[in-house]
Amino acid sequence: MTVLVACNDSLHGVAALRVGIAEAARRRLPLSVLVLNPGDTVPDVLAAVLADLPEGLTRPAVSFRPDNAEPSDAVLDTADAVDATLVVIGARKRSSQGTFVMGTTTQRVLLDASVPVLVVKDTYDQP
Repeated sequence: MTVLVACNDSLHGVAALRVGIAEAARRRLPLSVLVLNPGDTVPDVLAAVLADLPEGLTRPAVSFRPDNAEPSDAVLDTADAVDATLVVIGARKRSSQGTFVMGTTTQRVLLDASVPVLVVKDTYDQP
């Protein structure tokens, strides 16, 4: 039982990581992080968030998307591999009219994941 956060170094990726950390702490579950950026190093902005974990949450296992894998495949495969009970991913607003439209990665993970998926935006409109 693990909370998996799939993120990159974008604003919505950082937001997903922060929410995933909070969910893992709240649920008292281990955290696993899948970095979707190319390469095998944690981007500085994500490393800074991971350096400031709440008390009681252990340093998460970090994995990286294989170079030849589609992001959605990497998320789904990693969720199965770590026995995730929740997947947290970031999404950005894609429409100039303000309508929330999902990208293909978000949509595929939502439709094909075998566990609940929490989609996090980087900003929310204030009333």
